[in-house]
Amino acid sequence: MGQSFDYASYEELLLQPKLDSYPYLKPGDDVPVRKPHLFDVEAKTEIVVSDALFANPWSIDDLRWDADSARFTFLFNQRGHQALRLLAMDAQTGTVKPVVNEASKTFINYSGKFFCEHLDDTGEIIWMSERDGWNHLYLYDAKTGTVKNQITRGEWVVRSVDFMDKDNRQIWFQAGGIVPGQDPYFIQFCRVNFDGTGLTVLTAGDGTHTAQFSPDRKYVVDTWSRVDSPPVTDLRRCADGKLVCKLETAEVVGKLQMPKTFVAKARDGVTDIYGALWFPKNFNPKKKYPVIEDIYAGPQDSFTPKNFHTTYQQQRLADLGFIVVQMDGMGTANRSKAFHDVCWKNLRDAGFPDRILWLRAAAKKFPAMDLSRVGIYGTSA
Repeated sequence: MGQSFDYASYEELLLQPKLDSYPYLKPGDDVPVRKPHLFDVEAKTEIVVSDALFANPWSIDDLRWDADSARFTFLFNQRGHQALRLLAMDAQTGTVKPVVNEASKTFINYSGKFFCEHLDDTGEIIWMSERDGWNHLYLYDAKTGTVKNQITRGEWVVRSVDFMDKDNRQIWFQAGGIVPGQDPYFIQFCRVNFDGTGLTVLTAGDGTHTAQFSPDRKYVVDTWSRVDSPPVTDLRRCADGKLVCKLETAEVVGKLQMPKTFVAKARDGVTDIYGALWFPKNFNPKKKYPVIEDIYAGPQDSFTPKNFHTTYQQQRLADLGFIVVQMDGMGTANRSKAFHDVCWKNLRDAGFPDRILWLRAAAKKFPAMDLSRVGIYGTSA
């Protein structure tokens, strides 16, 4: 005989609610703070350390001992994000000194514009900063904390670091706005020497790029596109970025409705705001269409599509009989520090002054836009 099974108990087990809870700190509650402490192991005593340079932390992490154990370094991110310091603590005295002391009257974008690479063999640090108004890289002396040189500079931004060639003292990185006259959100792949010389743009083409490097990094497969232009793929030489041969150029076959790009001035009358428009598949330029803006204005990034797709979520909405637009107003990321600072203590702004001006300017070029009927949809904020 088989063993009996209590189905009633099984069903009760499945249906019975289960309570999970966790503490949630609220304004006024004591916030636990983690800070480094220094101990003399042989003497079994704590070495008193002043926390003047790392008081009120949002976070303290990346603790690293020097090879000779004479000191350790750690990264201090101040609550409020107006100070970001790489600090060094002397192991014998507990004296704390800044190696890198990054400060801002507004905010430091620690989550989106941070890079810190320790070059232990040469006693150096590669550090990312917006201190000159644009996101760039700096070479530090890790012992003295002095800036040996600014590695990248100009009215463009380092978007990310891809590869550190420590043997040849070169940085391979992605840049935005480095090619004059192009959309500043377009990504180009570049290389530069640690001392700031030898800046080379490895990709070419008026669009945003992706790159596939050969294992020896002598060649790169460079693919670029725009929302209104299908992909072009080239083989280039990494020594100088020169074209070796064209590999492929995509073509649009059939009646694919591609978005259009548009640029208008921001609220300051100087800064360019970049956006895109999607028209219905049966668009009639003699008709008037209500306008819908697809908005996401989070300050952590930029959001208007830049590369080619065969389908867009905006197009599906446009095909219902709307003109759909999207743009990145002031206060979003990936431009200058001044452009980004508009969001500081001002999230409710959401770039609306720039968006309104952009819509009015776009309607002059595309009179089918009916600005008496404008809707807005999006996510998050």
